Amino acid sequence: MPREIKEADWKLLRRLHPLALERFCERALAEIESVKHDDARSFHQRYLDIFEIVERRDREMARIFDNLKRSNALTMLAQMRSKGLLMGDEYSSLSPETHSAIESLLGTG
Repeated sequence: MPREIKEADWKLLRRLHPLALERFCERALAEIESVKHDDARSFHQRYLDIFEIVERRDREMARIFDNLKRSNALTMLAQMRSKGLLMGDEYSSLSPETHSAIESLLGTG
């Protein structure tokens, strides 16, 4: 597995990073919205559930998106891939070497 990401893939990651972050946040907000409108729960329970979602999603966001640097690039891409944050065409734009590295990190290759 390559330790260094190719330049073209690094440039692509830097373009995809904000897009994937937006997708992540959109999903988190949809999750919150669903809890917000769940009339089967009390307002207090909804508040507690939303608080838990925000804490959990914040930790997850940090794990996936913090420290955008070349040394973390392959791990970051693997995490984005595992969470479905990369669209098919975006993923297919990465080099075969980066695909192999991501699959190896995810245990699918």
